[in-house]
Amino acid sequence: MKLSFRDGLRHGIPIGLGYLSVAFAFGIQAVALGLQPLQALLISMTNVTSAGQLAGISLMAAGSSLMEMALTQLTINLRYALMSLSLSQKMDESMQTLQRMIFSFCNTDEIFAVSASQEGRLGKGYLYGLMIIPWIGWSLGTILGAVAGTLLPPFFRTALGIAIYGMFLAVILPPARKQKPVRVVVTLAALISVVLKYTPGLRNIPSGYAIILCAVAASTVGAVLFPVPDEEEGKDA
Repeated sequence: MKLSFRDGLRHGIPIGLGYLSVAFAFGIQAVALGLQPLQALLISMTNVTSAGQLAGISLMAAGSSLMEMALTQLTINLRYALMSLSLSQKMDESMQTLQRMIFSFCNTDEIFAVSASQEGRLGKGYLYGLMIIPWIGWSLGTILGAVAGTLLPPFFRTALGIAIYGMFLAVILPPARKQKPVRVVVTLAALISVVLKYTPGLRNIPSGYAIILCAVAASTVGAVLFPVPDEEEGKDA
């Protein structure tokens, strides 16, 4: 049975509710770094990437160059291209180039996971329905958090502002506990970050480039130490 637009809306509700709370924390953080609530809202309405947006506003606040910001976003969000390539194999004939471009705007980790878990091929009705509620939740949470950030006392703003980092820990820790490659890559990235932060000379590296160095170095070591065997090699083994 082909999934409909209504099915997409229904499947997107839990994602949208989750995004509401995370975006609330992003809104508070954006205001704390000097953005106006409407500016924070515009960022979330045109970008749906928690890690990318958090890094982006930090670089904006630090006065980083456009090149640094572009390279940082490319490094952080490159995974979306890989997810889109994978999901494109499940799309039916209704998903032409324009429809794929529209859906790619909101093809987040959670939306990809839900889409990839469905049986059969997926059409534009289901995929468009799936992305609407998360986009609304992300945008609504941002403006609510940004407005709250202008009204709440500094103590509450600081406490709520760290919630988004808690989300990243919640994403990282479960797989890190079960998979050694994840533990090694995450630990290595954290160590490199500490070295770049506190080593004289290296501490002057702009934060955007530091993010790129951590990501590239840790992932390269992970690829060398824990290569994923080809399908044929796995069968032979």
